[in-house]
Amino acid sequence: MDPVIVVGAGPVGLSVALALARLGVPSVVLDETPGQEETRPARTAVLRPDTAAFVGRLGCADALESAGTRWTAWRIMRRRRLVERVAFAPRTPDDAAGPAPASPVHLPQHALTRALRAALAREKLAEVVTGSRLADLEQDEHGISAHTRGPNGTWWRGSYLIGCDGPRSTVRKLLDIRFPGRTAVERHAVAALRCELPWPGEALLHRSPPRQGSGPGSEVSARPLADGLWRLDWLLPPGRELVTPDALVARIRDSLAGWSGTSPAEPGTGSTGTGPDGDGNRWHGPGRLVPPYELLDTGVHTVHHRLARRWRQGRAFLAGDAAHLLGALGTQGLDEGLRDAENLAWKLGLAWHHGASELLLDSYQAERRGAVAARLRAADQALPLLRDGRSVRWRTVLPGAARGRSTLLTDGHLGRGPLGAPPVYARTPLAPPAGAADGPLVETVPGAPVVDVAVTASDGSVVRLHDRLGQGLLVVLVAPGTTVWDRRHWQSAGLMPRLTSAVAALPMPAELLVTESYPGAAAHTVLLVRPDGHLVTALAGVRPEEMTACAEAVRGGAHGRGAGAARRAGSEGAPVRPAGAGGPVGAGGPGGLGTSGTSGAAPEIDRPDSSDTPDSSDVSGAFGASGASDGAERGGSGERTTGADGATDAGGATGARGAAEGRNGGAEGGETTGSAGTAGAPSPVDPVGTSMLHSESD
Repeated sequence: MDPVIVVGAGPVGLSVALALARLGVPSVVLDETPGQEETRPARTAVLRPDTAAFVGRLGCADALESAGTRWTAWRIMRRRRLVERVAFAPRTPDDAAGPAPASPVHLPQHALTRALRAALAREKLAEVVTGSRLADLEQDEHGISAHTRGPNGTWWRGSYLIGCDGPRSTVRKLLDIRFPGRTAVERHAVAALRCELPWPGEALLHRSPPRQGSGPGSEVSARPLADGLWRLDWLLPPGRELVTPDALVARIRDSLAGWSGTSPAEPGTGSTGTGPDGDGNRWHGPGRLVPPYELLDTGVHTVHHRLARRWRQGRAFLAGDAAHLLGALGTQGLDEGLRDAENLAWKLGLAWHHGASELLLDSYQAERRGAVAARLRAADQALPLLRDGRSVRWRTVLPGAARGRSTLLTDGHLGRGPLGAPPVYARTPLAPPAGAADGPLVETVPGAPVVDVAVTASDGSVVRLHDRLGQGLLVVLVAPGTTVWDRRHWQSAGLMPRLTSAVAALPMPAELLVTESYPGAAAHTVLLVRPDGHLVTALAGVRPEEMTACAEAVRGGAHGRGAGAARRAGSEGAPVRPAGAGGPVGAGGPGGLGTSGTSGAAPEIDRPDSSDTPDSSDVSGAFGASGASDGAERGGSGERTTGADGATDAGGATGARGAAEGRNGGAEGGETTGSAGTAGAPSPVDPVGTSMLHSESD
């Protein structure tokens, strides 16, 4: 069977290719860049515990520890008062779960991407083809073909295709999928610097800091990185404020001076020293000391909220920024992109090896789009309460205004509540049939992520439950006392022989694990866990028929569309390569990718000027100057983008819209040429199963 084509070599594209390789599925990653990741200290990623664990399972655990940092605490301040401090659980040798929450991992995105590239380079079933710009797509009932231009321009033949090519996704445009939403929901000035702050290792969100020019809606965050680095973000007021180098340096000095317990020098007061270019980064004078710092990188990060109408069309799928954009109030778009990769990889693994029903393939959109839509909906509802400064309106919604605001602001940053908690697929189409589950036997509800308890594998090793995810269905027996007795005794006693036989008879790959305890579970409870760590169901005792019914539901309840072992004969382990010539979409047999004899057979796509779309980087260049030139530069290679998405302000936001806003596809980190209106205006909340965001042209 043909490999899976992955378009885009960012963290999401590389992760899904690695996850497929772990499942024995070959893939080819089409990368339009030269393959060299730009070093940008101010462009960072915050990975929640579940996505950090996923990246670690892909072979990047060492990189997370060396290049990333885990915060010791999170604090939120208002003016000079500490409102809340959340201490994170310390790292322990066995990572035993405790009452304190686990810290996220904060690291530069270029370090993450390089680690993923290095891991992928060690995989025999995956290949990254640089300098390959997607130009056209064709698909039929047997596979999908992608035409690329550039040094490696050719036709590639694949079984499935995943578009991970960012906010201005060419895959999305070629599939004619709309990308409506809101532009410039929030804007932040960003700086990466080396310095010492009064709370080493702790992240801070400071509201209305007591410095010159701060207003009731001002906000700055400081998040530590490895090697004494910090990322600082200043929330910019609504509008098109131009962030100049002098203005950003003034923000840095104001913040550092305020946190050090002194006041920054005011213009015209006779302060001496020249800041970062002279006199040790200090301003002198009574109470006017700025701690030494080294400025490494700056930019402007603009948050857009957008959601693709469809995430699957035939054999093509969207993931990451190509499918969604979010980031207001501490939500993390990369987190959601990595969850897309994990969710889709195991489903395509089943499809590639055993064939898949339409229900299994459609469940990717149903689960992931529903989860991201809920996240966007929560952010759009919270923004007016947190950003418009109307305390009276806030008190009518939630008593205890200061505490309520702080909690809501903290949720997105710490990965809890509607703004940040891992998704629960309560309405998944892969739910077990009625009568195949007992009910609430454990504290984890069906569809929610399972708790990372210690488990004993069949070889006797004791590992964490999350370490076994990704390969197949996990069947976990709760059996107190198993660590006391020798494994040779309990493996052949009690329920184990019958349970072992039941697991071996399941219609999909499965592994049997044993745990001493699980929250809320009685002895002899059997948990079925999906490859992405979400609970299928919990059963009281060994019940082979119910276990089989649940496994059938997880795999979509069908045996596929004739893509079984017969079609894969001779293809396993086949190298990823362009196959021989023979027509515009190629005629490569199983295991081949099919290339035409003429690389230029496909017509050139008609693309408007690149200024129609904003910059896609997280941090849009040095100091991120806005204005008429905002978004004129195309991130990456400078390729012009295809037709209009028709996306306009979808949230009822007020203010004039620029001529380009209705055409842009949105981008996570760039500016736009049109006016975004008032940040935080609520968007309509649609019933389940419908789109959450609308553009006026829909």
